Amino acid sequence: MVKKQVGAKKPKRYELGRVRDRITFLYLEHAKLNRQDSAIQVLDEHGIVYVPAAMLSVLMLGPGVDVTHRAMELIGAAGLGVVWVGERGVRQYAYGRALNHSSALLEAQAKLVSNKRSRLLVARKMYQMRFPQDDVSQLTMQQLRGKEGARVRRVYLDESQRTGVVWERRTYDPDDFEAGSPINKALTAAHQALYGLSYSVISALGASAGLGFVHTGHDLSFVYDFADLYKAEYSIPVAFSVTEKYAEDSDIGSRTRRAMRDAFVDGKLLVRMVKDLKALLGMSDDFDEPAAVSLWDDQLGLQKFGVQYHELQEDGSR
Repeated sequence: MVKKQVGAKKPKRYELGRVRDRITFLYLEHAKLNRQDSAIQVLDEHGIVYVPAAMLSVLMLGPGVDVTHRAMELIGAAGLGVVWVGERGVRQYAYGRALNHSSALLEAQAKLVSNKRSRLLVARKMYQMRFPQDDVSQLTMQQLRGKEGARVRRVYLDESQRTGVVWERRTYDPDDFEAGSPINKALTAAHQALYGLSYSVISALGASAGLGFVHTGHDLSFVYDFADLYKAEYSIPVAFSVTEKYAEDSDIGSRTRRAMRDAFVDGKLLVRMVKDLKALLGMSDDFDEPAAVSLWDDQLGLQKFGVQYHELQEDGSR
């Protein structure tokens, strides 16, 4: 008896939308997720909507979300990144599987981070992206940290003057979002949205979130590295702009998230992130190596997978 296939066929990899072409992210809370053919069915108090899984980059799941096995099956097949987050999306707990199953980018990253000289070169490259008019090739990490700290302070002060939002310093309690001032709550929500998108791009392309070049010792070290490249242009200005308009709004976190999503789309940040990540790890922008399992050999190089090697003699003959 032939088993009848239920729902849509599993998509081939070439049929899926590339990460750079996808919508940035969707945040959900207090909803039930199921599958309807090739779409995620979202049911909440407002009704039912259908979301094409293959056209999203990252799905942020907040409190009160129930996901069926069928929905997760579709999400995995479509290469959709899933980040489980805390209330209002301000904490990050777990992440799903990557879209790209090739290890080429991961191997390049591991090689770069494992050598002191190449790691320093990548770290300098990251700082160079922040200071395009300056030559940072001879600066030490200590000098670069000082230069970056001064830049970020200027960004906060400039945004405060632009919007009229009073700025003192960055303070927040990760366990109590509501305890922060309006601007600090907006900054927390904005940064978390940026972290979510950064995490999605890093993992979707097959790199490691934990192998950082500036940050280290944490499973999200590279996420913090990567997101820092865009904070001055995206999350900080957006947080100040939202606070200027909605400082008294109790739902400033949600407003900030929506503003970040619009900024990501308008600025085509997803396309830029893909290009930047490949450049940082020494890959060309058009690099797209398909996943292929091989066996490593210290003398012969890569060997074919799936061969019955017990039938071969020590000299390689049958």
